[in-house]
Amino acid sequence: MGKKLIREKKQKELMFLILNCGSSSVKYSLFRVIWIDKEKDFVLITNGKIECIGEKESSIRNHRQAMKKILETLSLKHYTYRNIDAVGHRVVHGGEYFRKPTLINRDVINKIKNCSKFAPLHNPANLAGIEACQELLSRIPQVAVFDTAFHQTIPPRAYLYAIPYKYYKKYNLRKFGFHGMSHQYVAREAARKLGRSLSKLKLITCHLGNGCSICAVKNGISVDTSMGFTPLAGLVMGTRSGDIDPAAVLYVMQREKIGPLEMEGILNKQSGLKGVSGISNDMRVIEKAAKKGNKRAKIALRIFTYCIRKYIGSYIAIMGGVDAVIFTAGIGENIEIKKMISYGGLLSFLKKLNVKFLVIHTNEELMIAHEVYRIVAGR
Repeated sequence: MGKKLIREKKQKELMFLILNCGSSSVKYSLFRVIWIDKEKDFVLITNGKIECIGEKESSIRNHRQAMKKILETLSLKHYTYRNIDAVGHRVVHGGEYFRKPTLINRDVINKIKNCSKFAPLHNPANLAGIEACQELLSRIPQVAVFDTAFHQTIPPRAYLYAIPYKYYKKYNLRKFGFHGMSHQYVAREAARKLGRSLSKLKLITCHLGNGCSICAVKNGISVDTSMGFTPLAGLVMGTRSGDIDPAAVLYVMQREKIGPLEMEGILNKQSGLKGVSGISNDMRVIEKAAKKGNKRAKIALRIFTYCIRKYIGSYIAIMGGVDAVIFTAGIGENIEIKKMISYGGLLSFLKKLNVKFLVIHTNEELMIAHEVYRIVAGR
C-alpha cells in the first residue's frame, strides 16, 4: 500500500467531488464512499451541471465563478467544502505522459498544458476547473483522471502510423484513443457480471453515442481502440466521418478550393450520420425516417452498423477470440441498433461459440471516483 493522502474517517466515510469541465459548462457529482462489513460502496449523493459559462446573457463569467456556485449549491444541501476529502478532474488528453490517474501538482499542470495542442477544445477547460479548485479548495487533494490513459497499454504495432517515423518523434503523431474511462468501467462491470477475473477475459467494448469508439480489452488492458490521434478516426459517428482515405480528403480540398480548417469542420461537424442521411445526427430521428422509407437514412444506418461489425471482427482476430461483447452509451443501449449490428451473421455466429452479449450503462463519473480513491487512499 502506498502513502495515504487522507485518513479513513472514524465513521468509515469519505466524500469525493467529481468534475467534468467543458469550455462553457461544468458537470459535477458528489460521491460518498462508505464501508459495510469491510466492503466499500460508492453512493451518488447529488449531481448537477452549470451551463453557459462566459456567454453574454450568463451571470457566470468563468470557471472560478462556476465552482463557487457549485460549492454554494452543495452548502444548501448541507455539504460544505469541509466535507470534501478529494476532488477528481476528468482530463481529456494526457498524451504519453500519463498512463494512470495522478495527484495534481505544478509539473502535472504543465504537462496537461503541453497536451492542449492535442485537445485545444478540452484541455484548457479542464485546466480552468483545476485552477479554480486549487484556489477555492486549496487544502484538498486534487486528482487528474485522463481519458487517454487506459489506452497507453496499446503496443507500438497498433499505435504507430506507417508514415515517416520522424513525425512520431517530432510531433507525437500516433494513436491515443479516447473514451478510456467508459471502456474501463464497462469492462470491469462485464467481468463482475460474468463472475470471472478481468485479467483472464477477452472483451470488446462498444461505446456508441454521438461519439463512438470500440476497444479490444485483453486480460484487463486495452490492446487496441478505434479512435486515433484525434476522436475523428474509427467508427462512423453522429457528425464525424470516421475512417476515410486521406487522398479523398485532399481531393475534396483541391476541387472545392478549401483550406485545412474548413475541411476539419466538414469532417468533424458535417459528416457521419448527419452527412450521409442529410437529416440529423440523432440516431432516433434517423431510425424513424428509415422506417418510413427514407433511403438515405437507411444507407446511413447500414454504413454505421457495417463499420461496427467490421471492427468487432478485426478485434476478435487480434485477440485470438472473445469472451464477451459489451454495448454502452445512448446508441449502444438501443435494442434496434443491436439487431441491426447482428445483420450479416457475425453476432449469430458468435452466440454459437458461447460469446456473451451484454448491455451495460456506462458511468464515467463513478469510474473517476474509484480512481480518486485508489490515489488518495494509497490503494
